[in-house]
Amino acid sequence: MSDVATRRPLPALMTLSDQAAKRLKALYAGSHQGQLLRISVGTRGCSGLSYEMNFVTAPQPTDERVEDQDVTLLVDRKATLFLTGTVMDYEVKDLESGFTFRNPNEKGRCGCGESFHV
Repeated sequence: MSDVATRRPLPALMTLSDQAAKRLKALYAGSHQGQLLRISVGTRGCSGLSYEMNFVTAPQPTDERVEDQDVTLLVDRKATLFLTGTVMDYEVKDLESGFTFRNPNEKGRCGCGESFHV
């Protein structure tokens, strides 16, 4: 019997749904060619935290690189605690479309859906 405890694998920082990967590939091939999507978490709204997305031409020294489905995106290291295990999706609805996040760390969202808390 070993004295070393068996460690379970850590969840991926983030993964992409098929739709999110397809949309990012289209954006990277089109108007955002040569750029990468950078995801961070800021303070805003009634619940306190919000997802922020910006296209950048180069990563910050502290950015984490996420690669999934042949797509690369960046995550601000300060946001990793809040985003570990998150699935990024792309949804098309009747009146709007955009990226959404299924975050297992969220404990709640505000009524308008713009912010969350952990």
